[in-house]
Amino acid sequence: MRFKQIEAFRGDIRVPGDKSISHRALLIAALAPGVSRLVGLSDAEDVAATKRCICQLGIAVEEHAGRFCVTGRSLSHWREPQAALDCDNSGTTMRLLAGLLAGSSLQATLVGDASLSRRPMQRIVDPLTLMGGQLQAKTSGGRPPLVVAGGKLTARDHRLPIASAQVKSALLLAGLSATGTTRIWEKHPTRDHTERMLRAFGCNIDYHTGYVELRGGQALNPCDFEVPGDISGAAFFLVLAAVTPGAELTVLNVGLNPTRTGVLDVLQAMGARLTITVQRTEPEPVGSVHVLGGKLRGFSVGGADIPRLIDELPILAVAAALAAGKTEVRDAAELRVKESDRITALLGELTQMGVRCQELPDGFVIEGGKLKGAHVNSHGDHRLAMSLAVAGCRAEGTTTLQGAECVAVSYRGFFATLEQLARGGKQHA
Repeated sequence: MRFKQIEAFRGDIRVPGDKSISHRALLIAALAPGVSRLVGLSDAEDVAATKRCICQLGIAVEEHAGRFCVTGRSLSHWREPQAALDCDNSGTTMRLLAGLLAGSSLQATLVGDASLSRRPMQRIVDPLTLMGGQLQAKTSGGRPPLVVAGGKLTARDHRLPIASAQVKSALLLAGLSATGTTRIWEKHPTRDHTERMLRAFGCNIDYHTGYVELRGGQALNPCDFEVPGDISGAAFFLVLAAVTPGAELTVLNVGLNPTRTGVLDVLQAMGARLTITVQRTEPEPVGSVHVLGGKLRGFSVGGADIPRLIDELPILAVAAALAAGKTEVRDAAELRVKESDRITALLGELTQMGVRCQELPDGFVIEGGKLKGAHVNSHGDHRLAMSLAVAGCRAEGTTTLQGAECVAVSYRGFFATLEQLARGGKQHA
């Protein structure tokens, strides 16, 4: 796929439903006896994997004009799968589903594609085993396939050594089946979609400074839930507008959860002209973001800010490449165990585009300036593919992107939206 430098554009867009929230809506609705109606689910391949897996476990999911009806059952009435549960590329599916199944009476094998099969699962195996679950990662280094045999769980206090919303969520979902109160301590807050979703489905969950807790044995109630637009998907277009002089863009109906809006904070620190309007706050904050294009400056980020923008660091690296001055990112070693090693892979491709980069063990340094067209590779990573496409839209000359098809993992309509904006017209996704 080829890209050329685009001119200023104006547009209003809607991005697909939030992928992280969509996973959780499906899984928690599956636990709530009765019919839950979910609107705005992401159509990403990752979310489709979650739907397939819960259907294999005996949960009925029906779609009517974009509304998904999930007929949930208590965990004791889930059906043992007759084949492996294929999580495809989705680490969220594998980790959260393992947390649920750890407290069931079922046995299941969770598998994934080549990318997911390289991702670390010992970080959930160890704490779930301490609770009484029977889990085993079958590949050296604690990697999938993951075999889960349910058991009787006992609640524990968990201190997360690595900031991970997926690990936290797996333990919270296991805690629903555990005897006693499960407490999870975090050094830095991570996205709280699971906590909000559980509360929406009737679970009493308590927040405290540094930890969250829930009592096991609670029954969930079905509910109707509208998934807001994905801030991670919106970030690509917000950055494109911010680095395009004269551009003007509004993203409508997008999630504005404070645990996910670190990308907006960084863009504002870079000098981007943003207007953020919150339209509702429960169960998830939702609103619009308006941005005017112009000149940006480099930024520094690390520590507690990283969990709030870990998925947006690749596209922020593109913004840094076009900004004045130096950008430094630290404490982001988690980027190395995503769909690719996002530090090495991204910096390698940006170097091809003329960017001066320095790779750090836990981040990177980028000297801002200009981008030049080049032949670049997505490394099979959807966020790298979209970031490099945006880079190509601001580079001098032509950029050719190999492996563009992987964007379907999270955002099927990405290139259609990008093409419409490149034409300078309005777009309503």
